[in-house]
Amino acid sequence: MEVDKNGIALGDTGEDKRARKKFIKEFYRIWGTLNPTKQIFNKSLNEYISVKHISVEETSGQASIRYKSTLAIVFLSEILENATKKGNPRNADSAKDNQKRFEKIIVMEYIKFEFGKIKLTVGVKRGTKEKVQYCITAIEND
Repeated sequence: MEVDKNGIALGDTGEDKRARKKFIKEFYRIWGTLNPTKQIFNKSLNEYISVKHISVEETSGQASIRYKSTLAIVFLSEILENATKKGNPRNADSAKDNQKRFEKIIVMEYIKFEFGKIKLTVGVKRGTKEKVQYCITAIEND
Protein backbone atom coordinates (compact mmCIF):
# COMPACT_ATOMS: atom_id res chain seq x y z
CA MET A 1 0.00 0.00 0.00
CA GLU A 2 1.44 3.36 -1.07
CA VAL A 3 1.01 6.31 1.34
CA ASP A 4 1.69 10.05 1.19
CA LYS A 5 3.87 12.06 3.61
CA ASN A 6 0.95 12.22 6.09
CA GLY A 7 0.53 8.45 6.06
CA ILE A 8 -2.68 8.57 4.00
CA ALA A 9 -3.21 5.65 1.62
CA LEU A 10 -3.19 6.77 -2.02
CA GLY A 11 -4.94 3.88 -3.78
CA ASP A 12 -8.54 2.87 -4.36
CA THR A 13 -8.54 -0.67 -2.99
CA GLY A 14 -10.67 -1.75 -0.05
CA GLU A 15 -7.51 -1.92 2.03
CA ASP A 16 -6.66 1.70 1.12
CA LYS A 17 -10.16 2.89 2.05
CA ARG A 18 -10.02 1.06 5.40
CA ALA A 19 -6.61 2.62 6.09
CA ARG A 20 -7.97 6.10 5.27
CA LYS A 21 -10.95 5.53 7.58
CA LYS A 22 -8.55 4.60 10.37
CA PHE A 23 -6.40 7.69 9.61
CA ILE A 24 -9.46 9.99 9.85
CA LYS A 25 -10.59 8.51 13.17
CA GLU A 26 -7.07 8.83 14.59
CA PHE A 27 -6.78 12.41 13.33
CA TYR A 28 -10.03 13.37 15.08
CA ARG A 29 -8.84 11.66 18.28
CA ILE A 30 -5.62 13.70 18.30
CA TRP A 31 -7.48 16.88 17.28
CA GLY A 32 -9.90 16.38 20.19
CA THR A 33 -6.98 16.07 22.61
CA LEU A 34 -5.47 19.31 21.30
CA ASN A 35 -8.91 21.04 21.26
CA PRO A 36 -10.60 19.90 24.50
CA THR A 37 -13.71 22.06 23.94
CA LYS A 38 -14.16 20.24 20.61
CA GLN A 39 -15.52 23.38 18.98
CA ILE A 40 -14.27 26.18 16.73
CA PHE A 41 -15.82 29.61 16.17
CA ASN A 42 -17.01 29.98 12.57
CA LYS A 43 -16.72 33.51 11.17
CA SER A 44 -19.52 33.11 8.60
CA LEU A 45 -22.14 31.73 11.01
CA ASN A 46 -20.82 33.86 13.89
CA GLU A 47 -21.29 30.79 16.09
CA TYR A 48 -19.33 27.83 17.37
CA ILE A 49 -19.35 24.58 15.39
CA SER A 50 -18.94 21.53 17.62
CA VAL A 51 -17.24 18.27 16.71
CA LYS A 52 -19.09 15.23 18.07
CA HIS A 53 -19.10 11.46 17.61
CA ILE A 54 -21.44 11.85 14.60
CA SER A 55 -18.81 14.14 13.00
CA VAL A 56 -16.16 11.43 13.19
CA GLU A 57 -18.45 8.61 12.06
CA GLU A 58 -20.02 10.41 9.10
CA THR A 59 -16.78 12.00 7.90
CA SER A 60 -14.73 8.81 8.24
CA GLY A 61 -17.37 6.93 6.25
CA GLN A 62 -17.66 9.50 3.46
CA ALA A 63 -14.19 11.07 3.24
CA SER A 64 -12.35 7.74 3.30
CA ILE A 65 -13.77 6.85 -0.13
CA ARG A 66 -11.47 9.32 -1.91
CA TYR A 67 -7.90 10.26 -1.10
CA LYS A 68 -8.46 14.01 -1.59
CA SER A 69 -11.37 14.06 0.85
CA THR A 70 -9.26 12.26 3.43
CA LEU A 71 -6.45 14.76 2.89
CA ALA A 72 -8.91 17.64 3.44
CA ILE A 73 -9.41 16.47 7.04
CA VAL A 74 -5.92 17.67 8.02
CA PHE A 75 -7.27 21.22 7.58
CA LEU A 76 -10.12 20.59 10.08
CA SER A 77 -9.66 23.66 12.31
CA GLU A 78 -9.15 25.94 9.31
CA ILE A 79 -12.27 24.55 7.60
CA LEU A 80 -14.44 24.90 10.72
CA GLU A 81 -13.30 28.49 11.25
CA ASN A 82 -13.37 29.80 7.69
CA ALA A 83 -16.05 27.91 5.74
CA THR A 84 -18.84 30.10 4.38
CA LYS A 85 -22.53 29.26 4.10
CA LYS A 86 -23.77 28.34 0.60
CA GLY A 87 -27.46 29.03 0.08
CA ASN A 88 -30.20 28.51 2.66
CA PRO A 89 -30.27 25.72 5.25
CA ARG A 90 -32.43 22.77 4.21
CA ASN A 91 -34.53 20.47 6.35
CA ALA A 92 -32.68 17.44 7.65
CA ASP A 93 -33.67 14.11 6.08
CA SER A 94 -35.50 12.30 8.90
CA ALA A 95 -35.37 9.08 6.87
CA LYS A 96 -31.60 8.99 7.45
CA ASP A 97 -30.75 7.76 10.94
CA ASN A 98 -27.70 10.03 11.20
CA GLN A 99 -29.77 13.15 10.45
CA LYS A 100 -32.70 12.45 12.81
CA ARG A 101 -31.14 14.52 15.62
CA PHE A 102 -30.96 17.60 13.37
CA GLU A 103 -33.71 19.95 12.25
CA LYS A 104 -31.67 21.74 9.56
CA ILE A 105 -28.59 21.03 7.45
CA ILE A 106 -26.28 23.88 6.47
CA VAL A 107 -23.97 23.36 3.49
CA MET A 108 -20.77 25.39 3.72
CA GLU A 109 -17.69 25.70 1.54
CA TYR A 110 -14.06 26.50 2.14
CA ILE A 111 -11.58 27.23 -0.64
CA LYS A 112 -8.12 26.11 0.44
CA PHE A 113 -5.27 27.70 -1.49
CA GLU A 114 -3.47 25.14 -3.69
CA PHE A 115 -5.97 22.45 -2.67
CA GLY A 116 -9.41 23.44 -3.92
CA LYS A 117 -12.96 23.47 -2.58
CA ILE A 118 -13.91 21.63 0.58
CA LYS A 119 -17.53 21.02 1.54
CA LEU A 120 -18.50 21.26 5.21
CA THR A 121 -21.93 20.01 6.18
CA VAL A 122 -23.25 21.27 9.52
CA GLY A 123 -26.29 19.96 11.36
CA VAL A 124 -28.46 22.20 13.55
CA LYS A 125 -29.58 20.14 16.55
CA ARG A 126 -33.25 20.02 17.40
CA GLY A 127 -34.14 22.07 20.47
CA THR A 128 -30.70 23.43 21.39
CA LYS A 129 -29.90 24.77 17.87
CA GLU A 130 -26.28 23.71 18.47
CA LYS A 131 -24.23 23.63 15.25
CA VAL A 132 -22.50 20.27 14.80
CA GLN A 133 -20.00 19.37 12.10
CA TYR A 134 -21.71 16.57 10.19
CA CYS A 135 -19.35 15.81 7.30
CA ILE A 136 -16.33 17.11 5.40
CA THR A 137 -15.45 16.15 1.82
CA ALA A 138 -13.37 17.62 -0.99
CA ILE A 139 -15.27 18.94 -4.01
CA GLU A 140 -13.65 17.81 -7.25
CA ASN A 141 -14.01 19.53 -10.64
CA ASP A 142 -16.64 22.02 -9.56
